Amino acid sequence: MALTVSDGDDSVTITGTVPASRLGQFSWALFDWANQPYFTLVTTFIFAPYFTLHVVGDAVRGQELWGYGQAIAGLCIALLSPVMGAIADAAGPRKPWIVCFQLICVAACAGLWLAMPGASGGDLVWIIGLVVMASLGAEFATVFNNAMLPGLAARSRLGRLSGRAWALGYLGGLISLGFILGGFSLPDVPLFGLDKASHEHDRVVGPFSAVWMIIFVLPLLLFTPDATPSGISRRQAARKGLRNLVGTLREVRHYRNVMLFLLARMAYFDGLSAVFAFGGIYAAGSFGWTTTNLGIFGIILTIFAAVGAVAGGWLDDRIGSKRTILFAVVGLIIATLGVVSIAVEGLGTDNRRDTVLFFIHYAQNAPEEGMFTTLSEQLFLLFGIMIGVFGGPAQAASRTMISRLAPVEKIGEFYGLYALSGKATAFIAPFAVAGITGFAQSQRYGVAVILVFLILGLLLMLLVREERSQVAV
Repeated sequence: MALTVSDGDDSVTITGTVPASRLGQFSWALFDWANQPYFTLVTTFIFAPYFTLHVVGDAVRGQELWGYGQAIAGLCIALLSPVMGAIADAAGPRKPWIVCFQLICVAACAGLWLAMPGASGGDLVWIIGLVVMASLGAEFATVFNNAMLPGLAARSRLGRLSGRAWALGYLGGLISLGFILGGFSLPDVPLFGLDKASHEHDRVVGPFSAVWMIIFVLPLLLFTPDATPSGISRRQAARKGLRNLVGTLREVRHYRNVMLFLLARMAYFDGLSAVFAFGGIYAAGSFGWTTTNLGIFGIILTIFAAVGAVAGGWLDDRIGSKRTILFAVVGLIIATLGVVSIAVEGLGTDNRRDTVLFFIHYAQNAPEEGMFTTLSEQLFLLFGIMIGVFGGPAQAASRTMISRLAPVEKIGEFYGLYALSGKATAFIAPFAVAGITGFAQSQRYGVAVILVFLILGLLLMLLVREERSQVAV
């Protein structure tokens, strides 16, 4: 069976796919729900700060090591995702690939339970190795899930479907974070009698994310239609896929507008990914926040991120993807600039001195009991909320922008390039953060380098025209 995607007087038939029912579309969107707890709990708010402050035991060194680990994962993704994506496109179905990479992520997440406090040497190597493997599994599975999008709904509804998927993902992250806080972090005696002294309440997020993935990826596998097999062997699919990839890379020079968008997306998406990857680590090191503080901070951000994703999908269909992306990236730049404008000196002493908005200094001798009681923490929370609000639209609108720019006859090929553009430079931002953090011995300077990526993406995006390209002859 086949699905015809129309755009005014143009139409293209995507062979090997069938239109998805509402259940099929919801099941596809549920993939983000299944995977978001990994990103929320492991790479952002719980495990990453735990790794920095307790496994490594030094905020600056921990941020540096975490950055290098994410850079290694990003480099592997950049090298391998286009090859595997090309093979999968030629072979047809995406679900087998999703299953394969989800299992890799599940196994690696489960292994994080063994990441004990105070690790050093070889122990740190294998812990970072597990994080790298989990990142590879999650990212590769996402590549194949994204590739299913064009055949699931009419073009006029792709923005809303993409935005709702992001919102559903944020909701999954929110609920999982709330469960971890309520069940493990806040009670004196956590569920299952876990031992807080050995940080089992922090380490449990790995196995928890693994179980969550297994349960909630099942609807996608059961109810979302997949492309039919092409009837060729894996070896033939590999050869055909790689030939198609090389051909598409050669052809992209004829599509200057699409190429500009892909370059812009590389830059601002790398910056956005780094903001999420290092936000929890930066907060833990700057303010000494506990798991509970970080968890509540994460819940607040996730709520606003879900609202932003839904609003961004609606805005995308109303004013177009380009304007939505520009609006979102400007908001992210302002928010990130606000975050790095905050500095805390003398944390944990009677001579604590805070700086906000770069130039406002004040003494903070005895912070009040509770969370977010100081001006610096309150402003950090405000800027964090802004990152959540603008992050959703930037991601969701990017996923539909390529469908508005690519020739209708080549939508599949250009979605492959879109996946490549999101991964080809994914290692640069975390590598830059790690390098600057280590060189300057400052978390703040390390995070500040993210602004370069966001601003570059904004400038390139201004040059993009939101109009469909015609097939080059």
